[in-house]
This record gives sequence, structure tokens and C-alpha cells, in this order.
Amino acid sequence: MKRILVPIDGSAASLNAARKAVEDAKLNNGEIIFVSVVKRLEIMGSGSETGYGYSVNFQNLNEAMIKDQTLMLGNMLSALDLSDISYEKKVLVGNPSEEILKYAEDCMCDLIVIGRRGFSKFKRFFLGSVTQRVISDAPCPVLVVNEEITEE
Repeated sequence: MKRILVPIDGSAASLNAARKAVEDAKLNNGEIIFVSVVKRLEIMGSGSETGYGYSVNFQNLNEAMIKDQTLMLGNMLSALDLSDISYEKKVLVGNPSEEILKYAEDCMCDLIVIGRRGFSKFKRFFLGSVTQRVISDAPCPVLVVNEEITEE
């Protein structure tokens, strides 16, 4: 597995996935692409029909969210030993599962290493699961790393 894609969302699960990817990259002389996805803010309605008037600069909000996500990604990576491996980091904008899948295909990744939070089936049903969607449609193998790692 030479080219590994690791989605990072700031969770313990994504940090565990990143650690696993680093371990694999060091063993196989691979490279890692760390990605984080900002959900694009879009206008849901102006509210003018209901008498509520407001003005929002979505461009500024998107830029602020990209800046925050870039900072989070840098902070997460600072917790890793990235010596002796090639890596890059990228912040994408859009629907998380769609952007991860598209980037994996565009970059011809050999593996996606993704974290999974311990959502209940009920919560996953209503919230959806980026991990589940990535598993279902990935153009390459997917390694899922749980939020809590148990030592054997």
C-alpha cells in the first residue's frame, strides 16, 4: 500500500486511524495524504418571506471554517511521528463522504484508513455515517479503525 488516504475530523477515531496509517506507511515505504473536509455552507433561505431579515456573508464563513479545519489538521498531525515518511495535508470543501471518495479516486489511492466513532445503530440511521458511505463506495480497500483501541 503505497498511497494511503486518511480522513481527519478531529475525533479520537481519526487520530487512531492516522496513527495506524503512519505505522503502515513506515513499514511499506508509503506516502500518506491527510484530508479534512469542511461542509460548504449554503443559503438555506433568506427568511424574508417570514419577516425575518438577515445578511450572512457565506464566503467569509467558509473561509473561517477552512482556516479552523486547517489548524485542527495541523494540531492533529503534530501528535504523530511523521519522520521518515512522505505526507501531504489537504482541506477539501463539500460533502465529507463525497469529497473523500472523489479525492481517493483522483489521487489513485491504494488504501483509505478511516476512523469510526461508536455511534449506536439508531444514531447512525438518523445522522448517517461518513465511514459507512466511504466503505460502500470506495475505489480501493478501506481499513476502519475504531475510536477505542483495545490492547490484547
